[in-house]
Amino acid sequence: METSNQQAKAPKRGSFTGIKSAGLVILVCFVIALCIFHFVFGNPANFMNGDPANHPLPGNFLGTIYKGGIVVPVIQTLLLTVIALSFERYFAIGAAFGKGKLPRFVRQIKDALAAGDFAKAQAICDKQRGSVANVVSATLRKYAEMDKESSLAKEQRVAAIQQELEEATALEMPMMEQNLPILATITTLGTLMGLLGTVLGMIRSFAALSSAGGTDSVALSQGISEALINTAFGILTGALAVISYNYYTTKIDKLTYSLDEVGFSIVQTFAATHK
Repeated sequence: METSNQQAKAPKRGSFTGIKSAGLVILVCFVIALCIFHFVFGNPANFMNGDPANHPLPGNFLGTIYKGGIVVPVIQTLLLTVIALSFERYFAIGAAFGKGKLPRFVRQIKDALAAGDFAKAQAICDKQRGSVANVVSATLRKYAEMDKESSLAKEQRVAAIQQELEEATALEMPMMEQNLPILATITTLGTLMGLLGTVLGMIRSFAALSSAGGTDSVALSQGISEALINTAFGILTGALAVISYNYYTTKIDKLTYSLDEVGFSIVQTFAATHK
């Protein structure tokens, strides 16, 4: 019975609420990264004598990336995951904002509240859709319910509207923040994996020079360039993750501010027009 009440109470969501199984996204990205590593970077045409065990052809960037070692597909997985989840968040948060511009929606709702036209405010929500409209719509329904409730004191009715606002917001926020913790983790993990690949590459390079019994500047420079490939990929992955995470958290903050603004207007309107 309680579950049914919660389902009836929950606001309707938009058409796209995001990908819940981020682990599946990471797995798919890992498979794609392995395929790229072996069949694109590890293509025999990128190496001397057509053998991936040899040095890459002079100036062949793909072969040099392949020589970065097994850490390369791991970093590629993180990079592809950032790209995939960035697009996923773009559509999910875009759906949360609704069909129209959010500042105009907030202004229209406040104008409708000031005029006391709650039917118009509800119609605006139905047209806008998205998380803000869902929260406002749920709060307006509670407003109408409390408007007819005469057995409770004014303070209790105001508190009920405020509680409905908070509960409706709590239902929408997880959808908006979904998968952002993964992006936040990759901001650091990508760079660390790049440094790990670089250290492993440098160890292999110096070990090869030591076993050769001499100083081969060509082999050393080749080994260093291969090792630094991992650093470049790691920094790129971390940078894209930081940009994506900050961009979407900023958009969520803007949406949350709009929710607070409209919710405050609804509560204050009720407090000002009821005794």
